[in-house]
Amino acid sequence: MRRILLFFVVIYCQNIFSQELFVITDPASNVPANSLGVNVMQSLFKEEMKSGYNYHFMPEVSYGLNKNIMFRASAFVSNRNNDLVTEGGSFYTKYRFYSADDLNSHFRLAAYGRYSFNNADIHQEQIEILGHNSGFETGIIATKLIKKVAISSSVSFEKAFDNKPSYPFPDNIGDNATNYTLSLGKLMYPKKYTNYKQTNINLMVEFVGQTINENGKSYLDVMPAVQFIFNSQARLDFAYRQELVSSMIRSAPNGFYFNLYYTFFDLKSKK
Repeated sequence: MRRILLFFVVIYCQNIFSQELFVITDPASNVPANSLGVNVMQSLFKEEMKSGYNYHFMPEVSYGLNKNIMFRASAFVSNRNNDLVTEGGSFYTKYRFYSADDLNSHFRLAAYGRYSFNNADIHQEQIEILGHNSGFETGIIATKLIKKVAISSSVSFEKAFDNKPSYPFPDNIGDNATNYTLSLGKLMYPKKYTNYKQTNINLMVEFVGQTINENGKSYLDVMPAVQFIFNSQARLDFAYRQELVSSMIRSAPNGFYFNLYYTFFDLKSKK
C-alpha cells in the first residue's frame, strides 16, 4: 500500500513541476488549484549605451483559482537611475482552455493577458511591459510534455502606453509588437524516481523574439538555463540571455537571470 501511495505522490509532483518548468517563458499549465506560488525574480544585464549593469528585482505572487484559471501580481524595482526605485507593477491572468493528459505526457493550450504600469523613462525600441513599459499583452501558449521532455511555444500581441506621469511614448518608434517564443527542457536527474524529496535537475533552452508591427524591426534571443527543484516544492533557476540578431535599439540585451520560486500547496485545507 505504501509503495502505491509513493507512486502516486511521485507522479503528482512530476506533473506539478512540469507545469512550472521554464525560467523566462510561461507554459500553458497553471499553478496548482488553491496553491500560492512566490517567485523572487532577479536579472543583471550589461548596459549597451553606457557603462555599468541594469539590475531588476521583480517579485511575483501567483494563485491558482482552480485547475484552469490562475492570477499573478508582480512588482518592478530597478537601479536604472543609480538607486533602487520601485517603478511599477503588473497583473496577469491565464486560462487553460484545452488539456489532453496521459500518465507520461500531456498537451495543453492556454490564453493569457497582462496589464502593466511603469513610471520609468522610455529608453529603447524594444517593447517590454514586464519591467520597462506600461501597456498590455495578450496571447496563446501551447505546451507538450513527453516523459522527461517539455516543449512550449507562444505568440502574443503587445501594446505600449505612456509611462505616466513623465514619459510619453515616443512618436517615432512603433508602440505595438508581435512576440514569439520557443522553449525546450529536459529532466536530467534523477534518472529514476524513488522518492518525491529527490532533487531534480532540468536543462533547457529558450528562444524569445519580437517584431515591431509598424516598421518590421525585430530581435531574437537565446537563453540556456539550469534549474534545481528541491523537495518538490522549491525551485532555483539560473539563466543567461544572449542576443542572436537584432535590428532595433535595445539598452541592455545580454545578461543573467536568477529566480527563487516556492509553492505553498492546497491552502484551503490548511485553514
